[in-house]
Amino acid sequence: MAMIVVLSAPSGTGKTTLVNILREIVPELVVSVSYTTRKPRQDERNGIDYHFISRRAFKALIRRGFFAEWACVYGNYYGTSKSFLEKNLSAGNKILLTIDTQGGLQIKNAYPDALLIGILPPSQKEQGRRLARRGENTKEMEKRLQESARERRMLRMHYHIRVVNKNIAATAKRLAHIIKNWHRDAEKNQSKERSD
Repeated sequence: MAMIVVLSAPSGTGKTTLVNILREIVPELVVSVSYTTRKPRQDERNGIDYHFISRRAFKALIRRGFFAEWACVYGNYYGTSKSFLEKNLSAGNKILLTIDTQGGLQIKNAYPDALLIGILPPSQKEQGRRLARRGENTKEMEKRLQESARERRMLRMHYHIRVVNKNIAATAKRLAHIIKNWHRDAEKNQSKERSD
């Protein structure tokens, strides 16, 4: 059954690793590749991790209505192709978007049936450790930790499900179960409400 799954998480929560595991355990998931104006990290590849484009090109795509959602995060633009979503929904695919909460709410407005899942770190201290391992400098880490407080509020207020990522393998399994069973569980809850 066609669906959009939005996965949002503050920086240093393990989102990228989770997506890589989800690709293996839910092979029918089509993972969206976002467009961004940020520079690639050392191990990132254009067209696979992100579509890396200039700010000028990104703004031209905004004007053309190319994006289903877009946002400026930490000074860089990120966005999801509208035609990519429409093509995959028409084909009956399950689509996974790993985007920030600004983009997540835009998707929720445009596609009300989308499933929004928030990933949370076990603690702020652990989040800081993960960011340090990733090579973030102190100033950048502080900025990301401050922003994560706002993101956690958004996840609590607007997302269907929140999962604390204590153990990467267990979290990936739980996410796979939620994605595979979301429509069935939602239908079950609706029929239960009707019979109550």
